[in-house]
Amino acid sequence: MRLTGPLRAVAVLLLVGLTWLLANSLFGGESGSSMRHFFTGASEKPTAADTRPRKYKCGLSAPCPAKHLAFRLVSGAANVIGPKICVEDKMLVSSVKNNVGRGLNIALVNGVTGELLDTKSFDMWAGDISDLLKYLRPLHEGTLVFVASFDDAATKMNDESRRLFEELGSTAVKELAFRDSWVFVGAKGIENKSPFEQRMKNTKSSNKYEGWPESLEMDGCIPLRPPLEG
Repeated sequence: MRLTGPLRAVAVLLLVGLTWLLANSLFGGESGSSMRHFFTGASEKPTAADTRPRKYKCGLSAPCPAKHLAFRLVSGAANVIGPKICVEDKMLVSSVKNNVGRGLNIALVNGVTGELLDTKSFDMWAGDISDLLKYLRPLHEGTLVFVASFDDAATKMNDESRRLFEELGSTAVKELAFRDSWVFVGAKGIENKSPFEQRMKNTKSSNKYEGWPESLEMDGCIPLRPPLEG
């Protein structure tokens, strides 16, 4: 009989606690979550937003260092899905912006400030190669050149156009052929070959699409160059 009082008190506390738990389960709230944790010992499961990997500029998995430009290039898929060029989280070229075209899609960026200078596409199947040559010849020292192919990027290529891209740091352009996929970042006045280049050869036995190889995707961080003296 001596335990009647303590047992009654315990029973009352359990009843109050269960009532509180039930109320908060019905109405929600942070206190309900805390109470459920107290009684059940279970921790809250992380939501999908909590477990999703964080993305940085242009969808990169890690941030770029200071004084670097984040970029992502995606070549076109067959002749259906257009290419994309993103720099510093700004979409410079895409089908949504309605500024893509068959052939070579190019964005020019100031290599000192990161400012967009121009975007243009060049039809390398039925276009005039002289338009591309006139575009590349007068580039200023330090200009960054972002290139993404769409459909066919090579049929109209000639020796001079290939040489101009080689001077921008390309190593793959000399082998670029009909319907190859190509993404490339070069610079006017670059001293070495560019580390930012990918090419997927159009090969019937390994093509992802009927008549075209798979789309290429490349991203990274490009250091801005110091202002030119004088």
